[in-house]
Amino acid sequence: MELVKITLKSGKDQSVRRYHPWIFSGAIKKIYGKPQEGDMVEVFDNHDNFLATGHYQSGSIMIRILSFVREETGISLIEKRIDDALRYRSHLPFVKSGDTNLMRLIHGEGDNLPGLIIDYYNGVAVIQAHSMGFHRIRNEIAGILMVNRWFPVTAVYDKSEKSLPGSSGVTAVEGFIAGSAEENVVTEYGNRFRVDWVNGQKTGFFIDQRENRRLLGEYSEGKRVLNLFGYTGGFSVYALRNALSVDTVDVSARAMEMADLNVELNFPGSDRHRSLVADAFEYLGNAPERYDLMILDPPAFAKHGNVLHNALQGYKRLNMKAIEKIEPGGVIFTFSCSQVVSRENFRKSVFAAAANTGRKVRIIHQLTQPGDHPVNIYHPESEYLKGLVLSVD
Repeated sequence: MELVKITLKSGKDQSVRRYHPWIFSGAIKKIYGKPQEGDMVEVFDNHDNFLATGHYQSGSIMIRILSFVREETGISLIEKRIDDALRYRSHLPFVKSGDTNLMRLIHGEGDNLPGLIIDYYNGVAVIQAHSMGFHRIRNEIAGILMVNRWFPVTAVYDKSEKSLPGSSGVTAVEGFIAGSAEENVVTEYGNRFRVDWVNGQKTGFFIDQRENRRLLGEYSEGKRVLNLFGYTGGFSVYALRNALSVDTVDVSARAMEMADLNVELNFPGSDRHRSLVADAFEYLGNAPERYDLMILDPPAFAKHGNVLHNALQGYKRLNMKAIEKIEPGGVIFTFSCSQVVSRENFRKSVFAAAANTGRKVRIIHQLTQPGDHPVNIYHPESEYLKGLVLSVD
């Protein structure tokens, strides 16, 4: 089938020639035809030279590129890319450890499948399509996953309702599209967690913090720990292995119920943990307790560049209050998961926060996302998770 042709404005082909997988609407000169949401289209420069093939989508990111050469871009290409991604993950150290059965199987642009996220929870694969191109072939993707040779998949759950752009005009119906599952308990480095892929944020659990949670556990011995924006208690469970006490704070009562369940799974009857339903900023400002170790893992303060300044101010206020409040000799794990906030900008915000307190602050670790969330070197935006571990005197 002949694909719709799209040409770019003069000078707007440079990012494509540098293998960036997104083409924005402002770069489009002309569309020869009427592509439907999710259709495969061919992209040419202003001099009619072929550039790429990708999924069409109305909106700011108009084309997500699958190939920069002329090749067959049907389901066979998708199957090969998925197989490559799973093979790569099968060799990662945490997989070989044998005590972890959750991971990210497909990380969009990082696996050359822009717009597709697939997370794995002990046999259940949860799909989030961020483009109509992948949403339209979700059943074929489920079939590929069910027979893959690297990880046993017994069920595939489609959770694309909130991830598809509103401009697509499609209402996704969430649910199992292959197999089914009742059990939702997973293991991460020997810690057990309940995952709610139906009602939880993202696909149900923040897999990207796995290695950072493990590092936190090494710092928690004998500490009074505060986990802000604690969600379902991932950091709290790791801290409780050695901590004196752990307080988990989140504005969501449902999240705090899940945090309590996860603590009970790992430490039945423990009296060292409290879950508190509260606004994290307010709690930190009025905290009656003294803490030696804090985790600041807020949701994305900025999803678009036009609110970047406000986001940076938010990170500054949060970190300043934490640095002011923490006990001398304390440690702060602080993060940003905002894609539009660069590593440099995040660090500058934390620097400004520290400078305003006048306390001695040292960076002892610089953190990022783990190997199952690979960064496409041509797509710096896929490096979204930034973290610093601070020592405060």
